[in-house]
Amino acid sequence: MKNWKRRSALLTMALVVIVAMVAAACGGSSSSSSSSADTSAASSAADTGAIPAVMKDDTIAAMVPADIASKGSLTVATDATYPPAELFAEDGQTIEGMDIDLGTAIGQVMGVQWNFVNAGFDTIIPGIQSKKYDVGMSAFTDTKDREKVLDFVTYFTAGTSFMTAAEGGPMINSIEDVCGLKVAYEKGSTSAQAAIDQGKKCVAAGKDDVTALAFPDQNAVNLAVASKQADFAMADTPTLEWIAQQSDGKLTVAGTSFDDAPYGIAVPKDGGLAEPILESIKKLMADGTYAAILKKWGVESGAITDPGINKAVF
Repeated sequence: MKNWKRRSALLTMALVVIVAMVAAACGGSSSSSSSSADTSAASSAADTGAIPAVMKDDTIAAMVPADIASKGSLTVATDATYPPAELFAEDGQTIEGMDIDLGTAIGQVMGVQWNFVNAGFDTIIPGIQSKKYDVGMSAFTDTKDREKVLDFVTYFTAGTSFMTAAEGGPMINSIEDVCGLKVAYEKGSTSAQAAIDQGKKCVAAGKDDVTALAFPDQNAVNLAVASKQADFAMADTPTLEWIAQQSDGKLTVAGTSFDDAPYGIAVPKDGGLAEPILESIKKLMADGTYAAILKKWGVESGAITDPGINKAVF
């Protein structure tokens, strides 16, 4: 994956200060309110390159379910602690990122406004099932287990990487190197599953198991690694590279990316939204908007050319 643009000095200072506080408090995790501050300044790292004007497509708009079309909007849940896909702007309230720009453009093609709301990552899928949210767009990896309860419209691809403390962190070149270590991951994500599975192999080989530590959001994961409460984190490669580059040398991405898989926009099964969303993505790919959005956020290498519905690879 590409590097993630300019470093934010404000975010760097915030990370250093908070890491010191966390270390002094023996590794306490951050709250939802602090997560907004942690990622707010990171938004300045995105280029301000022009994105083409997006117009409603009447044919695609006619595919939108009548109840949604009449309402004119969708409530879209996202966890705004996962840059560059979604993060808080400098005001600490506005949500922005690659997913936000793309979702907004999809809504414009559909003729339906996408209203993004911040939510804990592990609450989004249940929230869609309970109809609290209409859509989930939060760097979701499309997996076979998730497809059992929701449909996923694919739009991007990313691998998984390791992140450690730059000084004194363990040497991790591959998943085989994690025996006996503590892995931090965001609650509800699939990022650490490979390490958990590897832990079973470690035990079978007479080595120490992997200890998995779940945290409420990605900011808390970052702080756990920086303060050495955890030995390493696992998350999507673009996100970890973004975080490491803004950590003032405190964090580093280790090893090589693996397990590339598609991101998917989560919608209710057979709810009528998957098809118009898919057709909107295809249109945005054809007219250059999709490429412009990815370029703005420095994630061109995650572009796909074959979006679809429920294309999980594992």
